[in-house]
Amino acid sequence: MKSLEEFPNRKQIVVIGGGFAGLSFAKRLLQNKFYEVTLIDKNNFNYFTPLLYQVATGFLEPSNISYPFRKIFRDSKVNFRIGEVTAVDTLRKVVHLGDDQISYDHLVFAAGAKANFFNNESVLANAISLKGMEDALFMRNELMRTMEKATTETDPRERLKLLTIVVAGGGPTGVEVAGMLAEMKKFIIKKDYPELAQANGRIYIVDGNSVLLAPMSEKTHQEAYDALYSLGVRIKLNTHVKSYENGVVTFSDGKVIEAGTLIWCAGVTAHIFKGIPQSSLGMGNRMHTDAFNKVIGLEDVFAIGDIAVQYTDSDYLRGHPQLAQPAIQQGKALARNLLRMAKGKEPIPFKYFDRGDMAIIGRNQAVADLFKNKFHLSGFLGLFSWLFIHLISLVNYNNKLKTLYSWIVAYLTKDQALRMIFFSKEKH
Repeated sequence: MKSLEEFPNRKQIVVIGGGFAGLSFAKRLLQNKFYEVTLIDKNNFNYFTPLLYQVATGFLEPSNISYPFRKIFRDSKVNFRIGEVTAVDTLRKVVHLGDDQISYDHLVFAAGAKANFFNNESVLANAISLKGMEDALFMRNELMRTMEKATTETDPRERLKLLTIVVAGGGPTGVEVAGMLAEMKKFIIKKDYPELAQANGRIYIVDGNSVLLAPMSEKTHQEAYDALYSLGVRIKLNTHVKSYENGVVTFSDGKVIEAGTLIWCAGVTAHIFKGIPQSSLGMGNRMHTDAFNKVIGLEDVFAIGDIAVQYTDSDYLRGHPQLAQPAIQQGKALARNLLRMAKGKEPIPFKYFDRGDMAIIGRNQAVADLFKNKFHLSGFLGLFSWLFIHLISLVNYNNKLKTLYSWIVAYLTKDQALRMIFFSKEKH
């Protein structure tokens, strides 16, 4: 880490979390004259969350969507520290990392969110979530292990159960996961696992709403439904997962499905940090901030991205969606405001500019609603838009080239080569 004594007059900013919001914030301060920035993250790399499911299903390598923080911040005014924050002391202005601590003048929370299991203990214990790189690698290993187990299973009912997957959540992640799994079932499993050619495993997607991709347009709702249905995905709407025990999924309507895998994409909740009072939290445990991303009730503490909620934007009175674009825009806005304040200028209230939402469903279909659903794209245009936006959003040119190559090979061959099970040695 660079010596802080080199910059005696600079105020110290500590950023917790290096996802979309934290990285966007830090990159705006790489060469600034007023602040020394230290970014803390439990990983030593940033990863592109929207493509985690492609790592989880073996279509991309982890390195395709990841890049080391220390390379991003090389030769800049931003330091990196690996670790997990255990508590904060907002009176002494100290962040605790286990037995160590870091002092700050300004603290920025950008730690994002985690899977919300809604206090359902059976789902928490047995389902697979998909919020981090470790989740993606665990899911990939579990899917491959289940396939291998199914090849040696002689009981047809047990084999069908092993090959049945339930995806809980009809948002973009759930729809994309279900579509990718259906593509694998259609084109890959029969080639790699000839023993399973007649096994007829099933893929379900279940959501409590009456439509898939609920925040998007009505046209998108129908197109997403039709695309998944054509891929053989069984769709259950207006239904919740009630429990998942002993390989049996029980739904809110009383029906049950025997399934070897439940993938949970049904909601998120913000990370909570010791030292932040309950009075500073809003809906979903998100830190309640003012229009300038300052946490209500705390001095020199800010929050951006999924961990923050603002009620000051007239177009989003219930807070901004927990998506990449609001996080990126809030990160940039807060960095600009801190620079403005350092120059004696007034900060500018945050206003979210909605560029739209999109989702890809299998190889050939993608849907996009741009600029608050004013423009709808599907088919080739939707697919091209999805590919282009996700490609240019990757951090580094190396990531872009590797990902583009992997996509081209997967599209042309209807295959991918990353179906290896990697074990990590556990230390006892």
